[in-house]
Amino acid sequence: MGLLNQPVILNAKNCLEVIGVRCFPWTVFDLLGLPSDKKGANIFEHPIARLQSTLSKCMEGEKMDEALAHVKQYFLDAGSQVAADSMLFKAGVAMREANGAIPVSGIAEAAHATVRTLERKFKQSSGHTVKDVSGVMRFEQVRNQLWLYPDTNLAGLAHEVGYTDQAHLSREFKRCSGTTPAAFARRTKKRKLAVAGDFVAFIQA
Repeated sequence: MGLLNQPVILNAKNCLEVIGVRCFPWTVFDLLGLPSDKKGANIFEHPIARLQSTLSKCMEGEKMDEALAHVKQYFLDAGSQVAADSMLFKAGVAMREANGAIPVSGIAEAAHATVRTLERKFKQSSGHTVKDVSGVMRFEQVRNQLWLYPDTNLAGLAHEVGYTDQAHLSREFKRCSGTTPAAFARRTKKRKLAVAGDFVAFIQA
């Protein structure tokens, strides 16, 4: 699906079981051997499709652990064939440690690169800018916090995560999720009250 900086709505008939794989944006295209572009949905043949029959059998037999093991092994094998870019790796570590709340200049410094070189290589590898990815990382921090603690003070959270103010947080949150953080928190409280026992379901707003 690429970098999810906007809501994605999936419609299906009857029961749909999906195994999702989440990759860091700066590694995914090299890992899959695909060109980094933002042309939307693409239809193409890819070796990963060979897993489909194996995964279907596992899931029909309710062997989810076995299905996940097949997926894990596929990506471990694929990853072993990709030469890691140490500059992008260092940049990624810096971004993850700061949860996206770090300026591009700080990321470049951590990666021992100039801002211009970092931006160029990052865009080539992910199809997005460093700022794009950092923005999604910060959004995810807020979303996760509100999912766990929907009564969190938004002004304090905005400051903690690195937004200029609560209005800035609200704009970015709505751009990524389609709703405001306050509305997301209210809906989260209602959903969690409706979920019984130890079952937890996350529904993207």
